[in-house]
Amino acid sequence: MRWRTKKAVLHVSIFFGILFFIIFRPHFQSSDKNFKWHTISYKTTSTTIPEARGICPGLADSSKPALIVSRVTADGSPQWLDALTDLYHLCIYTVDAPADPNSVHLQVPANRGHEAMVYLTFLIDNYEHLPEAMLFVHGTRWSWHNDASDYDNVPLLKALNISAALAHGGYHNLRCDWSASTCPLETPAQGSFETRSQAVLAPWDLRAVSDAALPRALAGVFGGGEDQGRFLLGQSDALRSQCCAQFVVSRANVWQHTRGEFVALRQWLLDGSSENKHSSSNAAPSDDRVAGRILSYMWHILFLNQVDPVGINLEQLNSQACPRADECYCRLYGRCNLEHCSPGSCYGEYRLPSDYKLPDDWAATHS
Repeated sequence: MRWRTKKAVLHVSIFFGILFFIIFRPHFQSSDKNFKWHTISYKTTSTTIPEARGICPGLADSSKPALIVSRVTADGSPQWLDALTDLYHLCIYTVDAPADPNSVHLQVPANRGHEAMVYLTFLIDNYEHLPEAMLFVHGTRWSWHNDASDYDNVPLLKALNISAALAHGGYHNLRCDWSASTCPLETPAQGSFETRSQAVLAPWDLRAVSDAALPRALAGVFGGGEDQGRFLLGQSDALRSQCCAQFVVSRANVWQHTRGEFVALRQWLLDGSSENKHSSSNAAPSDDRVAGRILSYMWHILFLNQVDPVGINLEQLNSQACPRADECYCRLYGRCNLEHCSPGSCYGEYRLPSDYKLPDDWAATHS
């Protein structure tokens, strides 16, 4: 081989070696970093804050854990929740119901951010009367979100061991299977070249678009838009998070944040609406599906124990957010000594349905 040819081959090899390192570096680097995700610091440009119309009736006088339900009319009858009234104090919000100006109960200021608007409104309007434990769930009984072989949320909520769940840091996602989550180690970091490229090349891929928007969102929520310090995820920093915004949390962990912080987070969501004239560059993405998914990645950041003032360690946070599936099933639902388990699944306990959808007749054939 002639010298010029050898030199050209060497240069090409170096180029592709550097390119490979840039693209795949997030998979090789450690997540042992601290981030200042303690305080919600977003500053709204709006001069009007929604009135308190989300009070849950009877909550202040109840000794039961609260079950906060975010539903839409299309979810069908909420009658399935009647089977849970002995265990929980029900707070059922229908986000697309007509506003009632004469009531201060169970209303949200906008149908925005999917379940996040209900969750934040409940925390804001009932902040002084929160019970010791709260469960936040979606409004459908039968859903691929529910971590059971038949996707039925009633037996899951009946079997849930709240004390054991909260002993694991004061917060626990209700899912144990890692499918549809960012828990697997092979999942690219949100700020990686791979994720950002996918978001640009396939804008219909809402998972990629949401992941790519997450670093900026975290900086906007916790840093008030400042990218200085430890607010912004780097290219190699992967935030591991369970799917799908159904969880249990203690009052003490909620009270790590002031009511004003939850107001600020809800305003971050509201300000990003395409219909909001006060939208700022630091507000939530205007696409409601993206904004809602971003918040579904953040609940464990808000609610797991935050004991180190220096910052939240990303590696420890990821470990808490994604416990082994077999340990999770035993802790939450008493399904112990399961066999054929990997870190993220146990054979026969759950299977992700095709296209994230159950058959149209699923509820009718399984009720």
